[in-house]
Amino acid sequence: MKTLIPALLILFTAASAQPVVKSNTQQLSLAFTNLSEKQVANLELLGRVWGFLKYHHPKVGNGKYTWDNELLTRLPLYINLTDDDARDKFLMEWIESLGEVKVCKSCRLTQRDAFLKPDLKWIEAGSFSKQLKETLMFIYHNRHQGNHQYIKFAPNVGNPEFLNEDPYASMPYPDEAHRLLTLFRYWNMIYYFFPYKHLMDKDWNLKLHEYIPVLLQASNELEYELATIQLIGDIQDTHANLWTGADKIFYSRGQYSSPVHTRFVENKLVITDFYKSEMRAKLPLKIGDVITTINGHTVEQLVQERSKYYPASNEPARLRGLSQDMLRSTEPTITVGYVRGDAPEQVMDLGLYPWDSLGIDEWYKQKPKPCYWMLDNNIGYITLGSIAMEDVPKIKEAFINTQGIVIDIRNYPSAGVLFALGSYFVSSPTSFVKFTRAVEGNPGEFIMRDYTKIFPDKKLLYKGKLMVLVNELTQSAAEYAALSLRAGANTTVIGSTTAGADGNVSAILLPGGLKTWISGIGVYYPDGRETQRVGIVPDVEVKPTIEGIRMGRDELLEKAITLILEK
Repeated sequence: MKTLIPALLILFTAASAQPVVKSNTQQLSLAFTNLSEKQVANLELLGRVWGFLKYHHPKVGNGKYTWDNELLTRLPLYINLTDDDARDKFLMEWIESLGEVKVCKSCRLTQRDAFLKPDLKWIEAGSFSKQLKETLMFIYHNRHQGNHQYIKFAPNVGNPEFLNEDPYASMPYPDEAHRLLTLFRYWNMIYYFFPYKHLMDKDWNLKLHEYIPVLLQASNELEYELATIQLIGDIQDTHANLWTGADKIFYSRGQYSSPVHTRFVENKLVITDFYKSEMRAKLPLKIGDVITTINGHTVEQLVQERSKYYPASNEPARLRGLSQDMLRSTEPTITVGYVRGDAPEQVMDLGLYPWDSLGIDEWYKQKPKPCYWMLDNNIGYITLGSIAMEDVPKIKEAFINTQGIVIDIRNYPSAGVLFALGSYFVSSPTSFVKFTRAVEGNPGEFIMRDYTKIFPDKKLLYKGKLMVLVNELTQSAAEYAALSLRAGANTTVIGSTTAGADGNVSAILLPGGLKTWISGIGVYYPDGRETQRVGIVPDVEVKPTIEGIRMGRDELLEKAITLILEK
């Protein structure tokens, strides 16, 4: 299946693959004709109860039940219940059928100083029977402990690993029941195990109710994929997207693409490069040209229409994703308006090429070799995009007497050199980050872990100025590297806000053969400031200009050199 973006921009290490349990793959038509508000409310309650039992009930945690099937077999009966008493009785009988819940002697209370606490308000304030509330609370207080059928946590890190989830890959357009399963599965995973739920612009509690009609009314495979990617986008995490399986979205965006690379600069769509250098002579377009219209629509209009389908932690990261697809089409030709400098707007028919003929993946994977060299004025330059561990001691020796060093992290680090390289810039053990992680056996509780420190190199200490370059391409491990380098006493971070998605990722499989990720642990500055969504905020903000791109200048690097040379 196709991915939605070039391979290099899938910048993260995926969680290890987990086995899946085969569930009910038969088509189940629920035949919703006119979905009433009452049905939506009842389905919301079902989704909450189903997810709660999945992660709390001891018999479910022990693997006695294939939990998808429990939902799928009960849905046809449940959807016809309009009477509250009948609905609550149905849920009670279902819970009782699972077997006795014994008193748990090892279940502890949520820690008073927990960073995030389980949110059980939906039980306490729910519009359902007292008996059902008491039963759910009893299960919570005597919840499953130990190895769990559907969840575990990565050793030494703590990001969740979602186990035994069937992706129903043979069902690319899931029926109504499996579309509800998509929503229930994803919503509950986020509700109990996403470390940044509290940072969303909108309350996740509201999203289950909101998306029930959206998923049920998705009338074909494309609408299903779009509804799912919009749901994923609402958690506002650049790690989260439909990384595989979204074939219809891929082809709806177009199998043809322009040979030019674009980027949003000064809020305009600017040509910054050509995927293949030989294309430069074939097109009237030049680096620095500003695309103003596409097939008669302004770029601003298209961005507004498409933004909800490009998940991101913040706007720079969203525009990064959008820029890759603005000049894609299902047709081999598009009409573009463009401006060059102060000249009047020009319009041309731009020929496109099959996506896989342009070497787009290879363009993104370009890595300069070697990874370090000397600039003028005795200034060292390092790019983390192609660094290797064996380079670090060579860099330390080569740059020890330089005026300053520039470390470029407008890329994704090719090796885990964070501690080895960071030790060059600190004179004493220095805390640079702390984390939150989920508490096993108490879904929804997150605690703050101890600080992580960088320890100094015992042989070499760099005493010059360190300049770190970042922008919206700086994501995940790259942001973590920027955090660590900021611990140095003489460090200045230059550039613009980063992608705002840090922490080891956790994979999620969804019906239709879809796969997404989430940031699985919370990453914070030692003083508790956020990095998620906020990104690494530079000490000195410098953004490229259209004029600078036209002239082939690297304005961030120029600023770094200027600051190093200042007395």
